[in-house]
Amino acid sequence: MNMKNKEILVVLSSPSGGGKTTICEKLLKKHTDFFRSVSATTRKKRKGEKDGKDYLFLSEDEFKSRIKRKEFVEWAWVHGKRYGTLKKFVTQAKREGKVALFVLDVQGGMAMKKKYPQSVLIFILPPSMKELKKRLLKRGTEKKEEMKERLETALKEIEFWSRYDYVVINENLNQTVDLVEKIICSERQRSTRFDYPRWKNKNSSQKLKP
Repeated sequence: MNMKNKEILVVLSSPSGGGKTTICEKLLKKHTDFFRSVSATTRKKRKGEKDGKDYLFLSEDEFKSRIKRKEFVEWAWVHGKRYGTLKKFVTQAKREGKVALFVLDVQGGMAMKKKYPQSVLIFILPPSMKELKKRLLKRGTEKKEEMKERLETALKEIEFWSRYDYVVINENLNQTVDLVEKIICSERQRSTRFDYPRWKNKNSSQKLKP
């Protein structure tokens, strides 16, 4: 029986450099019924980033216009720049019955859970703060002052781990992707997501042989 899946809104959060974006990208390559919500931001593009793929890069005026039009689930100031989650991706997930991946900071994660209680929140932890600093240095996109600020922010964000549904330590990337994949698979089988009335209606027309 071909039953349409119910949508799942999955939030991936981690401190900057924790691996949430890379994990998201690997999941998208493995699953055609997954798609990523592209957050909007007023920060400048980093080297290698693409508008509409990594982020929707907006001017301050355009961001404000979208706030007035109530296009955001939520938006917040992060490191002096605006970041926002667009409602259209939630609508798309519901319409197509797909898994929508939201790569968000803890402010965005908490806002999603409040607005959509059925959301699945997964917090990605680094093995240690020492390893997180090493990954940020390897990325090479932050100056010394920015690095300090991001590490201080990371300590504050990690305190939110208990407000997430799942916590995964990202020590081995492939193993982490597998774990997140299994969490999503399990969530799809929850009885609360099963469309029983539709299943029953499909079966009511079938006569059972004695």
